[in-house]
Amino acid sequence: MFPGKVNPKKMKQMMKQMGMEMEEIEGVEKVVIYTPAGNYVFDEAQVVATTMQGVTTYQLTGEARFEGAAPEIPEEDVALVVSQTGVAGEVARATLIETRGDIAEAILRLAQQ
Repeated sequence: MFPGKVNPKKMKQMMKQMGMEMEEIEGVEKVVIYTPAGNYVFDEAQVVATTMQGVTTYQLTGEARFEGAAPEIPEEDVALVVSQTGVAGEVARATLIETRGDIAEAILRLAQQ
């Protein structure tokens, strides 16, 4: 976009003339992006806010880790797994969470133990 080396001071001046302001948000400890499948967590993120023509956008830089969402397990599902396998309710619930709510897979896993 800009040929050769550009002086950072001159670049800021040009951006200001275009009505563009950039500001790094200091002291960011963690950024979390929530999705239905799970959360993207940035523990050490650099965040820059850019305002242009009254609209602010945020640029996020850093390493993300994905934390999958634990599915909601209905009590009926837990009761069904307990009745089919004879395990305790806590064990049935934990296995259903591991299998992301798949009742048949949970029963098979517990039956093999």
